[in-house]
Amino acid sequence: MRELAGVRTGKASPALVEGVQVDAYGSQMRVRDVAAITTPEPRLLVIQPWDASLVHAIEKAILKSNLGLTPSIDGKIIRIAFPELTMERRQELIKVVRKMAEEARVAVRHVRREAIERLKKEAKSAGVSEDEEKHAEKDVQKLTDEFVGKIDEHLKKKEEEIMTV
Repeated sequence: MRELAGVRTGKASPALVEGVQVDAYGSQMRVRDVAAITTPEPRLLVIQPWDASLVHAIEKAILKSNLGLTPSIDGKIIRIAFPELTMERRQELIKVVRKMAEEARVAVRHVRREAIERLKKEAKSAGVSEDEEKHAEKDVQKLTDEFVGKIDEHLKKKEEEIMTV
């Protein structure tokens, strides 16, 4: 659910930009690998590259990332101010996080299906009783339900965060 942290909520969060890929030293690197990212104020993000020559590369990468952020260079640092989100934009962001949560649920269910298939294959080859196999399947289902519940909790918190004005 780390992806949810990267969804903009109207307040500054380093997670929004730390994964943005920057052309640095002849390769692609994440912003967090080439700069310090801080939030001195709730609506301000400051990026301070460890190498001042990367300021423009970081600015370009953030603009290219389609995050809807407008960085401004201030000497050797980059400042990103976060304006208040409109209600329309908040609704769009909620749709995005719900889609992310559904993708996560599908991934958990996919893992469950693979685990049960492997369990059945191993049970046949090892001569495990049908009761033990069913018990193991219930354990897998219990874990699945637990993780889907955690996804739902994260989704609920993120929706509240987005809707908080």
